[in-house]
Amino acid sequence: MKTKYKFFALILLACALSIAIYYIVEKVKPVKEVNSIIAVQSKLESTFKTESYSIENAKIIVNPYGISPLSALIIFDTKDLTTPTVKIKGKDSLTSYTYTFKPGKEHYLPIYGLYADYNNEVIITLNEKDYKFNIKTDKLPEDFIKATVVTKNNAYLDNDLYFVTPSSKGYTAAYDVNGDVRWYLTESFAWDIKRLNNGHLLLGSNRLLESPYYTTGLMELDLLGKVYYEYKLPGGYHHDVVELPNSNLLVATNNFVNNTVEDYIVEMDRTTGKIVKEWDLTKILPMDQGKNEYTTDYDWFHNNSVWYDEKTHSITLSGRHMDAVVNIDYNTSEINWIIGDNSNWSNDMKGYFFTPVGNFEWQWAQHAAMILPDGNIFIFDNGNNKSKDKENYVSASNSYSRGVIYNINTNNMTIKQVWQYGKERGSDFYSPYISDVDYINKNHYLISSGGVVKVDGIPYNNAAGLVDGKLTLSSHTVEILNNKVIFEMKLPTNTYRAEKMSLYSNDTYSIINGSVLGNLAETEATKNTSVLFNKDIKEIQEEKNIDIYREYDRLVVKGTFNKTDKVQIILDNMFSKKTYNMIISTKPYTALCLDLYTGDELTITKYINSTGISGKYYVYLKINGKVYDTDKYIIF
Repeated sequence: MKTKYKFFALILLACALSIAIYYIVEKVKPVKEVNSIIAVQSKLESTFKTESYSIENAKIIVNPYGISPLSALIIFDTKDLTTPTVKIKGKDSLTSYTYTFKPGKEHYLPIYGLYADYNNEVIITLNEKDYKFNIKTDKLPEDFIKATVVTKNNAYLDNDLYFVTPSSKGYTAAYDVNGDVRWYLTESFAWDIKRLNNGHLLLGSNRLLESPYYTTGLMELDLLGKVYYEYKLPGGYHHDVVELPNSNLLVATNNFVNNTVEDYIVEMDRTTGKIVKEWDLTKILPMDQGKNEYTTDYDWFHNNSVWYDEKTHSITLSGRHMDAVVNIDYNTSEINWIIGDNSNWSNDMKGYFFTPVGNFEWQWAQHAAMILPDGNIFIFDNGNNKSKDKENYVSASNSYSRGVIYNINTNNMTIKQVWQYGKERGSDFYSPYISDVDYINKNHYLISSGGVVKVDGIPYNNAAGLVDGKLTLSSHTVEILNNKVIFEMKLPTNTYRAEKMSLYSNDTYSIINGSVLGNLAETEATKNTSVLFNKDIKEIQEEKNIDIYREYDRLVVKGTFNKTDKVQIILDNMFSKKTYNMIISTKPYTALCLDLYTGDELTITKYINSTGISGKYYVYLKINGKVYDTDKYIIF
């Protein structure tokens, strides 16, 4: 009898194992994968050239990389080494563009600056002979932001474009002097747009790292939309970056271990992605001094710009929540000087501040601080409150923003105001957040009051993303030469920053595989949680809008939850478990600089980076004490 029972027991065990194996092998599926932009573009490139093309039957690919609709690629071969010149015909001389490429036999000519919904005429000159092509483009998206040119003086203008990056609704785009769109991206690359010495553009990554707007890093791409490098940083990227003389990147980032944000700077090696130097502002500045209305323990400094000055080997930073522009020594990290009202600062810190001379106004909640070639300091003075003393606050309706230039004397620590623009325009030019100033040449500047916000028709004193009510948004990009406005463009939205740049610049397009440099940080795990007695995720998947997928370097879990929900992600590989909290409550942000990723405030996304994890894991969710099996696994 015992033998018989053992036999039946073995049969039952075998059945159970068969069911378990079926469940694991057949029912449990891998997490769906979303291809990276570099992988997608590499696949597109494999289709670009399948045969040889002559100039007479050149191959034309409109929007070759799928994200830059007003660009094209013209491909052809020549028997001899030839130097092609391309002309994109505009509506007048200031909107036409000509560029001569390097000599070659195999030609991939990037064509930029096409009009939308238009049969564009492009002329290629080869061995003194012209070849005409017509390139038809699609209409602009329905939600595209159109520009209004307020002022234009053609006698002082060239055919450079005005590039803007959105803060709220809109696209990263470039407008010509007529206000026509000549370039834009359909992918959301955030923050400022910079041109590198190699002619490529540098933008914030299209991937979010942490709420509300910290991206995984930076993307180096050209105007075709081809991504050459993705640079990842452990603390992500926000606000600003500059290229150093050694070609490395000086980046505004975070150190989330400090439980603070926007107070960390790093130098990243462009060739390896490694962090070669770090500046932790929590160890350089007192965190409890110089506070203004917007200061929080979490976002105490709110650095919104970085600038490197080669003459003094120093870094200049802009602390919005201290109304302070801070200059530190690159090597020692010691403070050199601080520009701003020294109210709410201790006596031992006041020695770093300047004494005003002559007709003078301080800057408040400023942005985009830079050192000009003559050593003067150029700042966008947002002008919030115009005091640290609440009793002396100036209302938004009576306030103004301006571009201002200061001359500083570091020997006797005095400061003079030598130029300004914007005060005369009053509250209609008042931008309580974001905005930009740029130096074009001597007495030639670009000023962008990008964050003009009105609520129910009344000027408002905060960021658009923090407003309840009927919003009216606008931005003003103004070009000034010798104290005269020679161009002004208005957009009915808020724009983070504006840059004036040429369409072609040392163009270095090439078909090479894009690369990823740098690393994300290891995602913090909490104590292990049991996955026994789990339920099927289908019970709540639709109700909670659960979506689980993987990017090439991380797991992404999204869902819609109540503020009181307790949610965890559990990764189980039978030998070990890793548990991650999904934080439902939001922090009290006082400076929501970008509103690109907002929506339902209870739609929460958790990113689990592959750094520090290896092996196969089954994915569970624990919601309010109940464990749900997703029937998914992921291999890191």
